[in-house]
Amino acid sequence: MDQKTGGELLVEALERHGAERVFCVPGESYLAVLDALYDASIPVTVCRQEGGAAMMADAWGKLTGKPGICMVTRGPGATNASAGVHVAAQDSTPMILFIGQIERGMREREAFQEIDYRQMFGGIAKWVAEIDHADRVPEFISRAYHVATSGRPGPVVLALPEDMLVEKADAPQPPAWTQVETHPGLTQMAELQKRLWAAERPIAILGGSRWSEEAVAGFTRFAERFDLPVACSFRRQMLFDNLHPNYAGDVGIGINPKLLARVKSSDLILLVGGRLSEMPSQSYSLLEIPSPTQQLVHVHPDAEELGRVYRPAQAIHASPTAFCKAAEGLQPPSELKGAGEAAKAHQDYLDWSGARPQVPGNLQMAGVMEWLEANLPEDAVCTNGAGNYATWLHRFHRFRRYATQAAPTSGSMGYGLPAAVSAKLAFPEREVVCFAGDGCLQMTMQEFGTACQDGANIIVLVIDNGMYGTIRMHQERTYPGRPSATKLVNPDFAALARSYGAFGETVETTDAFGPAYERARAAGTPAILHLKLDPEAITPAASLSQIRAAAQGK
Repeated sequence: MDQKTGGELLVEALERHGAERVFCVPGESYLAVLDALYDASIPVTVCRQEGGAAMMADAWGKLTGKPGICMVTRGPGATNASAGVHVAAQDSTPMILFIGQIERGMREREAFQEIDYRQMFGGIAKWVAEIDHADRVPEFISRAYHVATSGRPGPVVLALPEDMLVEKADAPQPPAWTQVETHPGLTQMAELQKRLWAAERPIAILGGSRWSEEAVAGFTRFAERFDLPVACSFRRQMLFDNLHPNYAGDVGIGINPKLLARVKSSDLILLVGGRLSEMPSQSYSLLEIPSPTQQLVHVHPDAEELGRVYRPAQAIHASPTAFCKAAEGLQPPSELKGAGEAAKAHQDYLDWSGARPQVPGNLQMAGVMEWLEANLPEDAVCTNGAGNYATWLHRFHRFRRYATQAAPTSGSMGYGLPAAVSAKLAFPEREVVCFAGDGCLQMTMQEFGTACQDGANIIVLVIDNGMYGTIRMHQERTYPGRPSATKLVNPDFAALARSYGAFGETVETTDAFGPAYERARAAGTPAILHLKLDPEAITPAASLSQIRAAAQGK
């Protein structure tokens, strides 16, 4: 067997396990890996900042179910990348981050850019390790794939000492990684069937990861047979067709009051894949802790999540994909006690999402969303970061298919643009739209250059109100009339796009949006549409002045 360097063995292992793309910012600490990639079959996307690269890897994992691969250099590169690692941790996304590291003989001297990565990432990664010997590279990569994807998925961090990467070794590669599924038992499914037969006000809430297009279809058929209202957890709306007659809406920020009441009054909650963490649980007020008053059936691929916060009436240790296959075998009773509730729940959703609230200013986001709903293909991918602007997407857009949404449940600003780049590279034939606030976009705005370089023809909607809007809203609620540190002086975002040789246009009225979008769509380049929103239009429900007046008791 020919000896290979650690860098060559690493790239060979990635090829063996089916890596489809590497997102990176290059660094001298892993030159041997970059050299091995020169001859590899894996495309490399060169990013502008490590946080953007890590977020692209997270989005890849979200949309494909396979670990997104990110490579960064030591020290500053690793600290920048930590933003994306945190997203992957909170969002249960499979991802592997490779970090160049100092030479092994320099440890414990605080060498140039030296960091103990086990300490640094220990609280937000599933596994953090350093590969000290080249002959163990295949072993570590195989384990990284399995850890990142098994149970509750998440990020794995592997440090690569610079001298290890040039060390030669004989190291055979193991077979390619395959997804490990955990299946529910027959007695568990029989017990669930009995509970569903007895329930008068059941509801399902879908969330988490480990889903697939087949799993979504399987759960849909199961819900139809049991006439079950189905809601999706925060920023997981792509897990159920929003126009399906069983869809009840999303359990997240700004929840439909009627859906909130339905969940609270239900006598059976079937929670599949999700954890009901702070945002979907309405700051942990939705269910009693540790013992909910509602009958909770919790299905999750990680045994440690079952009973961790909520003590379920029935715990089912199973991945969503395996559970949905088993659920298709359940049979409804001859007469469902909760018949007709799904249709009521769906009508409540249609009324809530179909509302078109008017806000101050010449540009009405309700009109923008109405145009998009009429003109976006069903398989279009929508991405966003964090901010009040995202409410327009999450409340008023109807997600129809799996793998059409990439948004951070961690609430990380700056996520939308790198996620859109990743989505377009994963699905080049599909339309990809990034929603970004003016503050949100500027967290990772440099990755628009990555889109241009890689030919990722995304359309970015910059919703500009000249402030960190969410924080300003909270200020007006808590300290009315005393805004502090939230004003933004912004660039001409359309001109920025044109400076890259891309398409850019400013939109200041509702009627101008549709024609501008069509021009962006036809441009054949990445595009930015700079939407000028009135600062008063802070939420669909209330203006800044109304929020301030309410806080002041006026």
